[in-house]
Amino acid sequence: MRKNLLVKPGILLALFLMAKPCASVAQTTNNWQNLFDGKTLKGWKRVAGTATYKVQNGEIVGTSVANSGNTFLVTEKEYGDFIMELDAKVESPTSNSGIQTRSHFNTPGHTNRVYGRQVEIDPSERAWSGGIYDEGRREWLYPLDLHPEAKTAFKIGEYNHIRIECIGNEMKTWVNNIPVAYVVDTVDYKGFIGLQVHAVTKPEEAGKNVYFKNIKIQTTNLKPSAFPEGIYVVDYVPNHLSSYEEKSGWKLLFDGKTSDGWVSGKGTTFPSKGWTLTDGAMTVLSSEGKESQNGGDIVTTKEYGAFDISFEFKLTPGANSGLKYFVTLAEKTDGSNIGLEYQVLDDELHPDAKLGRNGDRTLASLYDLFPAQKQKRFIRPIGAWNNGRIVVHPDNRVEHYLNGVKVLEYVRGSQEFLDAVKISKYVVWPNFGMAPKGHLLLQDHGNQVSFRSIKIKEL
Repeated sequence: MRKNLLVKPGILLALFLMAKPCASVAQTTNNWQNLFDGKTLKGWKRVAGTATYKVQNGEIVGTSVANSGNTFLVTEKEYGDFIMELDAKVESPTSNSGIQTRSHFNTPGHTNRVYGRQVEIDPSERAWSGGIYDEGRREWLYPLDLHPEAKTAFKIGEYNHIRIECIGNEMKTWVNNIPVAYVVDTVDYKGFIGLQVHAVTKPEEAGKNVYFKNIKIQTTNLKPSAFPEGIYVVDYVPNHLSSYEEKSGWKLLFDGKTSDGWVSGKGTTFPSKGWTLTDGAMTVLSSEGKESQNGGDIVTTKEYGAFDISFEFKLTPGANSGLKYFVTLAEKTDGSNIGLEYQVLDDELHPDAKLGRNGDRTLASLYDLFPAQKQKRFIRPIGAWNNGRIVVHPDNRVEHYLNGVKVLEYVRGSQEFLDAVKISKYVVWPNFGMAPKGHLLLQDHGNQVSFRSIKIKEL
């Protein structure tokens, strides 16, 4: 026979008060909301293409169809700051997909098109899953050439856990708990979330499926997750360093306002003419193509050995310029100072692109020595900002990037390098390109070109 358990009123009140904080903690630490109920597509709608979406076994299944553009299943609600997690799977290396964030559809200038930042699902040999692509607008913002160690995170044929953080102007991604991409951007602080079925170009690619499940989001009490030190950040805020970049050792070489740290390549002060510092940019003015006959080159007052430098540049039609490195200022010339040169050029209109050997004077090439791989380049239009990057490793290995894609790699002092110098215009300069350190230089080639967001990290 069970006895009745009696609890005194005072004890009952104490137990109630003890229980209340526990319930409160549970509500504030577990504030996830499901975006997919596992049964229906309630809260979602299809836009743009004609690919199909259905719910099957607790999954959203998107299926590609022939003769359709990119198709998106998007939330009816828009989101600003959020942390999102979901699981995604593709069946084959051709099943490209993605997750739209803070995106938009069918606005002026984007008729029947989705645009906005997309977390890429890329099972191809390139393996850029977790990278960030600006659908319908700027194309790649964060290709995984910028973080090659993360290329192996995504697995084909099995579910992958994806985490996305969009807080303020910062966006970070993870694939299977591996940090992947980090972008600081200046557009789209609110928009829908979408799941993509990519357009297909071959009949045999139709009928391929992509799968999504466990889609959840947080929109309150957001706490950004830390990234390990050393991952490259793409920062679209002009002349700005995030706190993460500062902690990682990055420094600005141009503050957006003054010429501090820069002087004439043939003097001790900044040029009094030929260069302007306006609208957050350092601009060399046109002198009808006369090399170094107006303001002349400008160089950093400091010299650098191993380093990682990135910079934005904006060309005018037919313009020619460059960023040179390992400039010693020891060589005396009437024209531009001598150094290894990342070519900055309008390939379409400037005749220099057709000179040299094998395209070694085209955009992002090592001028007159090694060509950038044209098949890997994507170039934003003349008048838009493009991003260049040069990495000089302590072992003399050098990399050139254009808009986040590695387009050239060589080794200073290698036999290949020395042989290239012998058949170049630089053969007349002893030990060309082999100084242990040197100045950085922005070239006056007589055409108007602007530079900004010049940042460097010494290695």
